[in-house]
Amino acid sequence: MDADRIVALISAAGIELTDRRRNAKGDGWSLSFSNGATVEVGDDGSARAAGKGARAVARLLDLPPAPRGR
Repeated sequence: MDADRIVALISAAGIELTDRRRNAKGDGWSLSFSNGATVEVGDDGSARAAGKGARAVARLLDLPPAPRGR
């Protein structure tokens, strides 16, 4: 999965992209959305969702559910 496809899928569900930047390691993208979710997308196609809206985003992307905080 690539960053553009992820943005398109999430945006189509009515969740707005609020920030897109290269991650600190320079090997992928960090995407932030209006529901509080952040999606880390690796250049290798890996993806994981975190943050307040991660469950909704994970469902849209057919990702495993994000682990819950302590």
